[in-house]
Amino acid sequence: MITLYDYLDSGNGYKARLLLAQLRIPYRYVELDIMRGETRTPEFLAKNPDGRIPLLELEDGRLLAQSDAILWYLADGTEFLPTERYERALVLQWMFFEQYSHEPYVATPRFIMRHFAADSPRRAELPKRQAQGRDALAVMERHLADHSYFVAERYTIADIALYAYTHVAGDGGIELAPYPHLRAWLARVAAQPLHVGLLDQPPKH
Repeated sequence: MITLYDYLDSGNGYKARLLLAQLRIPYRYVELDIMRGETRTPEFLAKNPDGRIPLLELEDGRLLAQSDAILWYLADGTEFLPTERYERALVLQWMFFEQYSHEPYVATPRFIMRHFAADSPRRAELPKRQAQGRDALAVMERHLADHSYFVAERYTIADIALYAYTHVAGDGGIELAPYPHLRAWLARVAAQPLHVGLLDQPPKH
């Protein structure tokens, strides 16, 4: 059985949990508290020198880090990843957008607001990051004005990658009310079969 090392509040880990659930793949879940340094132990660093979750351990012991790489590995050969060359490239385009233009400005404000005190120096980052987060959501809103999903008019891992932190953007002070097309897309993703929530406890195996 594969093993997922993760932290339940992590949207990046949630991407893998959501796809694993929708693929009906059983897995062993190992919770590591990033706020207590549990990803910085010698034991974990031996598995992932970057000291980050999520980390996927395959049945043969091989390891795969980075949430979007994990999504790609799990989705390859399934309905969640197109087979046509251009459409596959579009999936990557949106996944790169998520990591470069979206995650630092939508996920990070959420992390700061959920895990750092009101007087933390990290709070000073919020206004600029939130503004850039709204810019990223505006890009998504424009695309979704004419599309039901991000690629090929169907649900793919591009949607999973972008959904993970977008649907909880409000936790980071970025309200979703100004983006009606994006909110409609969020509802479509949440209605997908076998959908699970970010904070749902993974099944025990």
